[in-house]
Amino acid sequence: MTQQPFSRPGAIDLSALKRPAAPSAPAGDAPAAGGVARAYSVTLDEQSFQGVLEASMHAPVVLAFFAPERSPETSAYADDVASAVETQEGRFLCGLVDVDANPQLAQAMQIPTVPLMLILLDGRPVTQPITGLLSGEEIDTLLQSMAQQLTAQGITQRHKPRATVAAEGDEDAVDPRYAPAQEALERGDIDAAVAEYQKLVDGNPADTEAAAGLAMAKVLQRTSGVDLNVARTAAAESPDDVDAQTLVADLDLLGGHVDDAFNRLVGLVARTSGDDRARAREHLIGLFAAVGNEDPRVLRGRQNLASALF
Repeated sequence: MTQQPFSRPGAIDLSALKRPAAPSAPAGDAPAAGGVARAYSVTLDEQSFQGVLEASMHAPVVLAFFAPERSPETSAYADDVASAVETQEGRFLCGLVDVDANPQLAQAMQIPTVPLMLILLDGRPVTQPITGLLSGEEIDTLLQSMAQQLTAQGITQRHKPRATVAAEGDEDAVDPRYAPAQEALERGDIDAAVAEYQKLVDGNPADTEAAAGLAMAKVLQRTSGVDLNVARTAAAESPDDVDAQTLVADLDLLGGHVDDAFNRLVGLVARTSGDDRARAREHLIGLFAAVGNEDPRVLRGRQNLASALF
């Protein structure tokens, strides 16, 4: 099996379908082939295809074209593609296209034969069409290779699980990936929450939500059972003690005094050197992660940290 290099040919033209654009979230549930509900697979038709093109603006989409009536064996192939995509945990979204049921879509996409796999990114094919009945192992290897190429190019975004997309707008909806950690926090088992978030971060270092959850869970872990007044007194008496200052910064963060927490540690970085400065800086970066890198307070904190360092 040859490796498929990424390139950027022209955008897909679906004007021949003469269909209204669908919402940005792809319609359709899990694969028709196999009938098993999956988090990162959708069945497509002419109306829902536009949504998949839009989803490819965020992260790559794997399209698998099959024909269950004319070539029954391609149904199993499509199911294998969907299964392989699931193991990538959002690195790709799988769109399954039954060309027997959607001949106009196959014609618009200029699909010459089935089975056929195509990878989309930014609404465009980024590989040559991949034809033929590949084994499950070959599909796994192909997707792993493509994921590595994407990462090397700095493309690390992931799709949300379908359950999360379907529940969009529901403030109480919980991404199933984070449910074990959230449940641990709800029952007060902070150590278990830290362990669950750590597993997610180890499995996907680019998962910023898991990283933020881990950072906040560690703040809760470090401050568990701490007496606020005792901690503040110790910090006041030892302004350059890294342990004392970082503990109060944690408590400030939990109390909603985010700027105070950041400013305390920026000042500590400015006053210290060597290992103490490195520890203070690393702790502050952890608090940035807990709050969220897009938060304006974090952006100000980063600027202040840079000034303290240089």
